[in-house]
Amino acid sequence: MGRSSGTGPMLLGVDFSCAPTRRKPITVARGRIEQGVLQVQQIDALPSMDGFEALLGEPGPWIGAFDFPFGLPRAFVEAQRLGASTLAVVTELRRRCPTRMEFRALVDAWGSTRPAGQRLPHRVCDRMMPGISSTSPLQTRYVPVGFMYYEGLWRLLQAGVALPGLHEGDAARQAVEAYPGLLAHEIIGTRSYKNGDDEARLTARKTIVQALVHARTRLALPLRIPAALRRAVLADAAGDHLDALLCLVQAAWASAQPGFGLPEAIDPVEGWIATMPLPVSARQAAARESNRVTAKEKA
Repeated sequence: MGRSSGTGPMLLGVDFSCAPTRRKPITVARGRIEQGVLQVQQIDALPSMDGFEALLGEPGPWIGAFDFPFGLPRAFVEAQRLGASTLAVVTELRRRCPTRMEFRALVDAWGSTRPAGQRLPHRVCDRMMPGISSTSPLQTRYVPVGFMYYEGLWRLLQAGVALPGLHEGDAARQAVEAYPGLLAHEIIGTRSYKNGDDEARLTARKTIVQALVHARTRLALPLRIPAALRRAVLADAAGDHLDALLCLVQAAWASAQPGFGLPEAIDPVEGWIATMPLPVSARQAAARESNRVTAKEKA
């Protein structure tokens, strides 16, 4: 269960890259909740997977929100008979596909047998984001979310990190799936805030930061950020600093909720995005799916 008072655990917001470099590093925002306020402490750039693995190995207590999928669409998982749990799917997938290009080939071969428009299906939680054009976790081109899943999730599991509702691990190191676009969309709608240093995108970044500072979001969590870090966030035209900051806010909110604010039952192969509003119908569907999987495992 997340903590809701005191200084609490270290919080991490991780904007992930499946192939980090100095030009496109993994960006990590760190902070803590102090007296109900999220205090941003630093933002780091990790230019290699070695740095990311070292981050995952840091002793807890910490709670991190990671910007990559924690699961794959159930239709794909069942068609490929990958397994019925997060660990089973990742283990079997990497056994069959030792490289991410082999993973792409597997997805392409499966997708080519499906009707147009259904070759890269989405998860339930991906389809629940109103007004947001989400990317399928099977997409390995353009925005390579599939490669982010392939490179990111198994490292969490290898490091022994716990994934609430999905995988038991070190209770002092907890990870939830984040999606910075979810919170950004609630603040600025469909306006773009990254991949450009024009005035419109800079204004959008300023609007997002102001909303976070003054708790003008659905999460209602005020944020304090040092002036130098704020300038760095606004100056980053790629938006990686801001995405890490948005992930940090999602980690902070989750840390203060019973059960991290996640559904009572999560589809074990699809996962769930932290801070996603959960309609009653979705909660019931998740519970039914959990019961179905349990019955299948007992059979």
